[in-house]
Amino acid sequence: MPQKTAGFAGPKTVTAAVESIAAQARQELLADSDLDIEQLRVAAGAAATGCDCADLYLQAGATEAWMLENGKVRTGNFSAIRGMALRALAGTASSLAYADSIDAASLARMRSAVGAAVRSGGREKIAMPGVAGRFVPRYRLGNPIAGPDAVKTALLARINELARAADNRLVDVQASLALGHSTVLIIRHDGESFADIRPMVRISIQAILAEGNRTETGMAGFGGRDSRILEDEQLLQKTTEEAIREAGVKLAARAAPAGTMPVVLGNGWAGILLHEAVGHGLEGDFNRKGQSAFSGRVGEQVAHPAVTVCDDGTLDGRRGSLSCDDEGIPSACNVLIENGILKGYMQDAMNASLMATAPTGNGRRESYAHLPMPRMTNTYMPAGNHEPEEVIASVKKGVFCKSFSGGQVDITNGNFVFSASEAYLIENGKIGAPIKGATVIGNGPQAMQKLSMVANDFALDPGIGTCGKNGQWVPVGVGQPTCKVDELVVGGTAV
Repeated sequence: MPQKTAGFAGPKTVTAAVESIAAQARQELLADSDLDIEQLRVAAGAAATGCDCADLYLQAGATEAWMLENGKVRTGNFSAIRGMALRALAGTASSLAYADSIDAASLARMRSAVGAAVRSGGREKIAMPGVAGRFVPRYRLGNPIAGPDAVKTALLARINELARAADNRLVDVQASLALGHSTVLIIRHDGESFADIRPMVRISIQAILAEGNRTETGMAGFGGRDSRILEDEQLLQKTTEEAIREAGVKLAARAAPAGTMPVVLGNGWAGILLHEAVGHGLEGDFNRKGQSAFSGRVGEQVAHPAVTVCDDGTLDGRRGSLSCDDEGIPSACNVLIENGILKGYMQDAMNASLMATAPTGNGRRESYAHLPMPRMTNTYMPAGNHEPEEVIASVKKGVFCKSFSGGQVDITNGNFVFSASEAYLIENGKIGAPIKGATVIGNGPQAMQKLSMVANDFALDPGIGTCGKNGQWVPVGVGQPTCKVDELVVGGTAV
């Protein structure tokens, strides 16, 4: 499993750090407003009249993006958001009103709209859970956007320089730098308030190589909630070389085979298959509604005994991590499947209450203009006991998928299809020629039963993942060690 720390604030300074974050958030969100924290508490409490519970969510944030193409930085974008939302809950009914401003007049209109809508809703009673203690800060404060533009464009120019010096087959290198900063303040109807300040950075690199009449593109990137990684020259060079290496592998690739065979999944980014094929099926809303292949199966053997699956928002500085979720619940390391046994689901407050369980710190929303719902943070499979070479050696004929470029899954039955971005033949227990056009087809729960070997080379992805659900997009992380699924359908073009 990933190495754990006590967060960026030491145990003796956690309270001071949380109070500092709260003070900064109030200053940024309320200093130019005609509202104060007490008025917000009163409004949230009043919104719960005739309902089960209510909360206010205030947010101010910005994103910035720079793009390198054809050797030059050609695009720079900046956008900012600022607003607030009032949510009221009555059983399964949710009502959300939001405004693109933070002021008393907007708040009054929101209160009127929310109250009229939700009181005609569901009759199942829910309760907003209490919060035991305060969260531990999981990322360093600082605004990545605040740095000089010249430093940002120089970073992209450096990628261009490194790529063009690395391989004479390079046709072009495209790179993007994305920066983000978001401040949130959450006020519940019971008067509790929570604040968080969330930085984000991401580098994406595409290397285009040509050889003969073939052209291929390799992709790589890195990111997280700590802008200091942008100063890591070694990481920048390694990532640039990785994009070029992947493109070179594709140039040498042959057509993928087709048929049912063992599939070995690489460590790190290949965990995207676990995220999609299993993770979404373990989100609380799907299971409360009986829509998941895992619904009603807590306590059952749903995977091979070698399989454990965790969702962990407490990993310091990781892309999917949160100090607290968007309902003020501290993030946690949630063991979802342990030694093949389903232990529980990822929950937000509403679904947790309706399912008579506790929230897990997975209530997330894209912005103030969206309702929170159960979402993953960093979802991974911890290390097993086998050596990676031992896993490969156990396969006489099969496919090794190092990474995936995309896929889709049907939550109701667990069926999935994924496209491998880098894959190889396995022949007589050894990794052979690279292949292209490979797709992996299977069923999430069935694949977990057939996942028979888990290696000891656990790795997290480099910090580039984004997850979509019901039209909302949030940053996430994935990870796993090398592992073997005894039988999956591989779609290819070779006979």
